Amino acid sequence: MSNNQFKPYIPAEKVTPEITLTSVIIGIILAVVFGAANAYLGLKVGMTVSASIPAAVIAMGVIRVIMRKNSILESNVVQTIGSAGESVAAGAIFTLPALFLWASEGIMEKPGIVEITLIALIGGLLGVFFMVPLRNALIVKEHSVLPYPEGTACAEVLLAGEKGGANATTVFAGMGFAAVFKFIIDGLKAVPHEIAFRIKGFAGEIGTQIYPAVMSVGYICGPRISSYMFSGGILSWLVLIPLIVLFGKEIILYPGTETIGEMYASDGASAIWDSYIRYIGAGALACGGIISLIKSVPLIFSSFRGAIKSMKSATGTSNLRTDEDLSMKTVILSIVILTILVWLVPAIPVSPLGAVIVVVFGFFFATVSSRMVGLVGSSNNPVSGMAIATLLISTLVLKFSGDAGSHGMQGAIAIGSIICIISAISGDTSQDLKTGFLLGATPKKQQIGEIIGVVASALAIGGTLYLFNSAWGFGSEQLPAPQATLMKMIIEGVMDADLPWTLVFIGVCISIVVELVGVPVLPFAIGIYLPVHLNACIMVGGIVRLFYDKMKKEESVKKEIINDGILFCSGMIAGEGVIGIVLAVLAILGVDQLIDISGILGIPQTYSSILSLVVFGLIILSLVKFSLLKKRK
Repeated sequence: MSNNQFKPYIPAEKVTPEITLTSVIIGIILAVVFGAANAYLGLKVGMTVSASIPAAVIAMGVIRVIMRKNSILESNVVQTIGSAGESVAAGAIFTLPALFLWASEGIMEKPGIVEITLIALIGGLLGVFFMVPLRNALIVKEHSVLPYPEGTACAEVLLAGEKGGANATTVFAGMGFAAVFKFIIDGLKAVPHEIAFRIKGFAGEIGTQIYPAVMSVGYICGPRISSYMFSGGILSWLVLIPLIVLFGKEIILYPGTETIGEMYASDGASAIWDSYIRYIGAGALACGGIISLIKSVPLIFSSFRGAIKSMKSATGTSNLRTDEDLSMKTVILSIVILTILVWLVPAIPVSPLGAVIVVVFGFFFATVSSRMVGLVGSSNNPVSGMAIATLLISTLVLKFSGDAGSHGMQGAIAIGSIICIISAISGDTSQDLKTGFLLGATPKKQQIGEIIGVVASALAIGGTLYLFNSAWGFGSEQLPAPQATLMKMIIEGVMDADLPWTLVFIGVCISIVVELVGVPVLPFAIGIYLPVHLNACIMVGGIVRLFYDKMKKEESVKKEIINDGILFCSGMIAGEGVIGIVLAVLAILGVDQLIDISGILGIPQTYSSILSLVVFGLIILSLVKFSLLKKRK
């Protein structure tokens, strides 16, 4: 279908407000808020969620309902700017916390905020600029071929403008409820954040966390993905840990420094998970990422070939407002300047030729990411697989070029981070441009919006990472940073070859077996790697979604209930993330001890677990109230 045949909602001949002071300010606020919230979520559970739809709903609620302005394209710019924060955060938190982990081990100095900001800024801007010449090829020329699921859904949400006020209320309600629950659980510490169940004589453990955001991830991902993750947790906590304790009770097994029996006696199943299961999970995750990348190779190359072919055939001579992109001179000059910056930034130890290679790799992955999200959606985009492949290649190149110490490790993470952010932001940009294409937005103004969102979130992400690290430290119980810990292990394994390789290869073999029986390997591997209590909380959200999916209601009503649940859960993720930042500030100031009432209450363990279950039940009921039981016109 050509651009001439497709008629957008706002005709090309009609000019309406898009980039305004209102849209820019609201968009920047949402970019920072959703960026920080997704950073917190990703550091906690190793996954992030799309911010486009909740950002669009909030934009409509503010612009259309509160400010009484009827401007759908203005709302579109708000969600364009706002969703960029989530993508920059995703690329950064999957890699950069490894630098803080090495700093805590005394291997290198802590990265500076300016250094983190520059890496995030370079990756984000390259992701946007690479997408500009691809827009006509992927969004316009292949409109009927590439559905871009999230971009199309976001357009539908914006078009349903008359429901904007009610939907925005649902998002804000989620933010408010999650903020209250999070403050009760982790601020006041009125109830334990985790419930654990053990059977006497059996070394396994099962239980659940009670966090609103974690449960929300399960609802948004759905029952299938949640069950795969929970299955991985069952394997590690109810099979592997009991086996290690049963057969190795009197053994000191590397990397442990005392007998397995002593470890289990002092700290329970968590000690075995920390010393052994994490490495099995890392092997499973790395193998899962590579498998997903290998499976995508035909699609990757056909996507790249198709995009380049479409670019060559794209004329770009139209004078219509809806065909106006940033000028190619601006794009090329910007890419040249950013390539020079890749070479000049001290944290990225590459030659001028190396900088060019990094940018060429980035363009390849941006092209692949932009087309793949159009086919299979952002959730199925193998960004982690691309990041692992990039890390392996860059680490090997740096090692064989003689840069094998801490400097080389720092460089490998920086290069991997740039590529990861490029992949994430180019996928987000293409989804946003699809939304704009359907609505009749001006592409140039959306591209400027993406740049504004990238700059705002890049400026915020350094401070956010420093804040979280100062408050709790990456790799801690509060922020395990699973993806960054995995990247750290991969680089150390290549550079130093001192990982417990037997455990890593066990994880690799588990991934291969899981793939052979037809189970998606990445969510299962994440389940092995993460604590079962977190997986169980995700599973609860998945069960609620399963109940909704199986309801015997009219399809339109069921769809509305499920979508309200997604909006409420998106709000809960944002709300918990914001309170997470507030609690981090309180922890740094030392105020967190003053508001801790756990010692004052003195509730026995049995009753405190019951109270935790009650609070968790209230969290689930709040989701049901604002989705299934919501009053509808």
